[in-house]
Amino acid sequence: MKEKILLSWSGGKDSCMSLYELQRSGYSDVTLITTITEGYDRISIHGVRRELLEMQADSLGLRLSAVYIPKDSTNEQYESCLKETLAEHREEGIGKVAFGDIFLEDLRYYREKILKDLGMKAIFPIWERDTAELLREFIELGFKAVLSCVNPKFLDISFAGRDIDGEFIELVPEGVDPCGENGEYHSFVYDGPIFGEEIKLRQGEVVLRDEIYYCELLP
Repeated sequence: MKEKILLSWSGGKDSCMSLYELQRSGYSDVTLITTITEGYDRISIHGVRRELLEMQADSLGLRLSAVYIPKDSTNEQYESCLKETLAEHREEGIGKVAFGDIFLEDLRYYREKILKDLGMKAIFPIWERDTAELLREFIELGFKAVLSCVNPKFLDISFAGRDIDGEFIELVPEGVDPCGENGEYHSFVYDGPIFGEEIKLRQGEVVLRDEIYYCELLP
């Protein structure tokens, strides 16, 4: 399929599974679009260094489009920066944006509204998938990911930097969504069947910032 499409890319497992499904569906011309927080120079919310993000895109063989937002960005600032970048891609003839959301209806509605204002359409490749089943498939396919940050309201500090594997599934406490869909954790994918080569990582210290535990990931 020659149709161009954008994929909202966080570097984590849900966006990665969305890319996997897009490519299985025949989309071959995918551009990754990622929000970067200025000053920190990291993927917003996930806290992963831009350098690692760029290594991901290189390994996947895909173009990367960055949306830069200021520190402590308001929602209005975020929307303004995002819409500006999306409008540029719309001028290139891209009319669809894919997202890795699974079941948050309000977030889906919000994304669809933003895109409708720009004359674009949102698609959701893994929408309404069972999250436990999706995570097992992610592992069985051979993807490898590490938890880049965890919310201590749901998971203790020992989960920060942990690999997503069969043992992880067994350790996830009751009441915590296996895919972290409610913000329990975020991840960084460093290898898998759609990667050209594994991204070599080493882990630095775990720090508490804005009530979230972040594991420093270094190339």
